[in-house]
Amino acid sequence: MKHLFTLNRYLVKYKWHIVSGIVFVFASNYFGILIPQKIREALDLVQGQIQLLRSSAPDAKDDLYGELSHTLFIFGLTVTGFVMLKGVLMYFMRQTIIVMSRLIEYDMRQELYQHLQTLDQTYFRTRQTGDLMARISEDVSKVRNYVGPGILYAINLVSLFVLTIGAMFKVDVFLSICVLGPLPILSISIYYVSNMINVRSTKIQQQLAVLNNTAQETYSGIRVIKSYVKEDQFGGFFRAESDEFMTRSLSLAKVEAYFQPLMVLLISISTLIVVIVGGYQVFQGKLTTGNIAEFILYVNMLTWPVTAIGWIASTVQEAEASQARINEVLHQQPTIVNSNHEQYTLRGDISFSNVTFTYPNTGITAIKNLSFDLKKGQKMAIMGKTASGKTTIAELLTRMFDVDSGEILIDGKNIKEHNLDILRTQMAYIPQDVFLFSDTVADNISFGESQTTQESIEKYARLAAVHDDIMKLPKQYDTLVGERGVTLSGGQKQRIAIARSFIKNPQIMLLDDTLSAVDTNTEKQIMEYFTDALASKTAILVTHRANNLLDYDKIIVIDNGEIVEQGTHAELVANGGFYARIYEQQELV
Repeated sequence: MKHLFTLNRYLVKYKWHIVSGIVFVFASNYFGILIPQKIREALDLVQGQIQLLRSSAPDAKDDLYGELSHTLFIFGLTVTGFVMLKGVLMYFMRQTIIVMSRLIEYDMRQELYQHLQTLDQTYFRTRQTGDLMARISEDVSKVRNYVGPGILYAINLVSLFVLTIGAMFKVDVFLSICVLGPLPILSISIYYVSNMINVRSTKIQQQLAVLNNTAQETYSGIRVIKSYVKEDQFGGFFRAESDEFMTRSLSLAKVEAYFQPLMVLLISISTLIVVIVGGYQVFQGKLTTGNIAEFILYVNMLTWPVTAIGWIASTVQEAEASQARINEVLHQQPTIVNSNHEQYTLRGDISFSNVTFTYPNTGITAIKNLSFDLKKGQKMAIMGKTASGKTTIAELLTRMFDVDSGEILIDGKNIKEHNLDILRTQMAYIPQDVFLFSDTVADNISFGESQTTQESIEKYARLAAVHDDIMKLPKQYDTLVGERGVTLSGGQKQRIAIARSFIKNPQIMLLDDTLSAVDTNTEKQIMEYFTDALASKTAILVTHRANNLLDYDKIIVIDNGEIVEQGTHAELVANGGFYARIYEQQELV
């Protein structure tokens, strides 16, 4: 249970829930223990009264019957009262411990979700979304079963054992020892079976993560699957993974199934011992028939707790496996750490000095000894072949990754020394793969600036040349765009993302080929705003189009992570290199 020890901080946080729950559990079981004792007293009384009735005179029998009826009525009320008290205390028992488990579940999900947001891109590029979803949902639920019902039943088991066995030993030590004799067999069985449950539970959780990831990828890429008519192929793959999950689940179910028959067998043996040994002691006059009934009730009271041992063991082992997976995430530390919490405004000066970067998850060196300078208000374009390192520059500027060598300076200060929140708040980055949330158009645009108005949203939508498209949607700005903006065209998604960045009014603007899906006229409209309204802002545009770069302060051409050309539009055209060829080709179109 080493991984479950990490939950102790939550148990300490909600210690009064546990303390109150323990009190309610013991109190509930205490009144439960009194019930067999009252039944024993009633049976012994009835037996004594019957013998007295047999030997009494006929005229005294009516009085004895009346006295017996009154006494049994009192016994019945007493037992009913104990049952009601036990029920009320069980209610409060669940209101403390089970509620505590829900609070811990909430805290764990929040902690896991918040921690995942602190991790950097390297982690998410090496993890599948379905696996992370399984950890934050299924694994947390498994742990919740441990800190809730698992702890509750364990406390109930201990308290009931203590109270019941204590009551049994008060009646007869020898009979109690005989009745409890089968329990060591139970302990040995639990020891061996629990290890099997732990191993198989871990395999089940791993396979569940595979299922979640498969389903998530299928639904995200459903348009591609349908366009290639691959529904049957993906259905077969999911079926195969489901069969594997079923096989592993059945394997665990078979192990867990050993417990129930074993519990029933042990309880039946204990009941048989009560009848045989207890009956012999009644014959010798050491016990009464009421004691036999009392012992049988005690044994049956132990039936559920003893049976629950198997469930508790299974729950603990499953929680251990799930908590190990949760701890694996929580122990991951981000490589990008914010060491500055000052509040200030960026000017927009950018300098790359001999920067080299290799992606840690792939080992691919994206840029090599790259250097350039950009002053506040200047505009720079980056061109190059696919996978030449253009996007990497934007990711390094937003500090999604840290450089391997060299340094990046923002306003003359190393990017690692900047307040990360300030850096990203005052910088607008539109990635090549535009992402829209499953929300309204208005909320997607205002995502860049939460304190905004409808007029402001519409203003920047116009500047991004998407207002007219939005007004044609069913609910206009209140239209839900679907998951990842699936209901919109590629060009509409790009322009909404541009509006989202414009509304931030950033000091530094980074556009990574975000105009590739718009027509020439729309691109011209956006670029006019980009040139005029953002004149005082520093901007970097990654693009494959050269015909809109005439007025840019600097243009660099990257090949294999290195700058092969740089200068103004006129200078690069005069050089007759890669840029000149692209420009000539586009001019002919």
